[in-house]
Amino acid sequence: MRILLIEDEEILSNTIKDILKNDYEVDQAFDGIEGELYAKEDIYDIIILDLMLPEKDGYQVLADIRKEKIMTPVIILTAKDTLNDKLQGFQKGADDYLTKPFEKEELKARIQAIIRRNNPDFYQNEITFKDLKIDLNGRKAYVKDKELNLQGKQFDMLEYLVNYKDRIITKNQIFDKIWGFNSDTTTNVVEVYASGIRKELKKHNYDQYFKTVRGVGYMIGETKK
Repeated sequence: MRILLIEDEEILSNTIKDILKNDYEVDQAFDGIEGELYAKEDIYDIIILDLMLPEKDGYQVLADIRKEKIMTPVIILTAKDTLNDKLQGFQKGADDYLTKPFEKEELKARIQAIIRRNNPDFYQNEITFKDLKIDLNGRKAYVKDKELNLQGKQFDMLEYLVNYKDRIITKNQIFDKIWGFNSDTTTNVVEVYASGIRKELKKHNYDQYFKTVRGVGYMIGETKK
């Protein structure tokens, strides 16, 4: 799970990242324009958004990403605590609204509630596609109880594709989600890992569901390649 944290107060941002880092990957943005650019990558499971941001305020960031059909769940985290502020946040497309100061356990609980609504399999520690099963705790994958020999980030990439089955995921989205914006490697690594995953799936006749969309990216889907 990867979270985008858009918060301009660096000390608070780092504190929130420390609270969440044991359970989630957290990317930080420190102004509205940077945050919107990150959000439009559409690789995040949740966005935590401050409202009083430099360059572009949080309301406008939220409105603009919703116009772009980015439907990532958004938790507004702000000192603005009037009813009108909250109503405006929800009207712009927020999924939750938490005011500062906040208790860290409440923030965690709000995140978990959103994950349960949007990814119900996450807390069951297993996601599936047909007879392909992904064990999130053990970081193992099986087809009809036969384990796939996945190396390193091959597991992460397969998990990502299964979690968004029947949806095309671009090569850049995969790279940013799995390797991160600041990785020293190049996006060509995605093709290498995709090839390895396909070889493993082929052993169980499941490569037919691993689709390459030429010039775009990859997907796991019902339609055979």
